[in-house]
Amino acid sequence: MSDKPIKIPDPDHPITIAQNPARVVVKLDGRVVADTRNALILREASYPPVQYIPREDVDMSLLERTDHASHCPYKGDASYYSIIIGGERAKNAVWTYEDPHAAVAEIRNRVAFYPDRVDTIEELRP
Repeated sequence: MSDKPIKIPDPDHPITIAQNPARVVVKLDGRVVADTRNALILREASYPPVQYIPREDVDMSLLERTDHASHCPYKGDASYYSIIIGGERAKNAVWTYEDPHAAVAEIRNRVAFYPDRVDTIEELRP
């Protein structure tokens, strides 16, 4: 049994997840790392919105799993990847919740990128 707390989103700490109607493209060093029309936008409390991108729309050959891990009481345990073309800047630039808490189950099998560790996370509207 885990001693890590599990918290449920509520009015004091809201979390919403919605389909992003835009195409989302993530680039680093002139390379497309992710390109999707199926991103989910997770909005949590007062934090900036985060794009969660399906793994099948990410060039996983550019990612290398690291030993870094973190825990969010609302989402669960996060695992991390570095983007191998980005050097030190792109270390632990990508995170994923492989077994997220039930309240955010939609983000399973998706990854997110730190905006300051990639060149761009573009939302391209039709």
